[in-house]
Amino acid sequence: MSLALVHSRAQVGVSAPAVSVEAHLANGLPALTLVGLPEATVKESKDRVRSAILNSGLEFPARRITLNLAPADLPKDGGRFDLAIALGILAANGQFPATALGELECLGELALSGTIRPVQGVLPAALAARAAGRALVVPQENAEEACLASGLVVFAVGHLLELVAHLNGQTPLNPYAANGLLLQVRPYPDLNEVQGQQAAKRALLVAAAGAHNLLMLCDNAPTTSGPTDEAESV
Repeated sequence: MSLALVHSRAQVGVSAPAVSVEAHLANGLPALTLVGLPEATVKESKDRVRSAILNSGLEFPARRITLNLAPADLPKDGGRFDLAIALGILAANGQFPATALGELECLGELALSGTIRPVQGVLPAALAARAAGRALVVPQENAEEACLASGLVVFAVGHLLELVAHLNGQTPLNPYAANGLLLQVRPYPDLNEVQGQQAAKRALLVAAAGAHNLLMLCDNAPTTSGPTDEAESV
């Protein structure tokens, strides 16, 4: 099959509108054309995807490739479409069944080695994917965030080959089991970290203990009785 469709999501504020990545292979001189109002970072995905596919030991088709990011009037930016573009090319080239992509939505930036890097704005995409009734494929680093959308099937992948093996039915992935996001509390600054300034620290402690107002001024005035040349110049 020379045509494949992959579902993904853009990021517009706190919303995640649907984006369909269409990949078509045709006869002719090898070339790759990307349309659908892509920004500069999306245009650069052509080189990242090609290197990721080749370095993963997969076949990059030597044909005329047309990629369309629909809807055409929605601006697309970031590297979040790399994974969907790579899957569209591979499915259109027959390296796994294109029907396996029908119930999935994919997010992820590709490294040149095929490693899948994290992206921003996963939670809105997860909520939208749940509403659409599809599972969501995300980088491993984004899996906990995606699982905040309860009831959503999340697949966490670290490399392109893992996902291709899953779509081929060779090594099925298990849905990600959330561990819960860890609450990292940053410690408050402590006056023990301040060297010297005993009088100022004492004043702060007394004011805090008695819930008093406090105004601290830094006096940088010269100690001499008369104005100095530096003061006059200022």
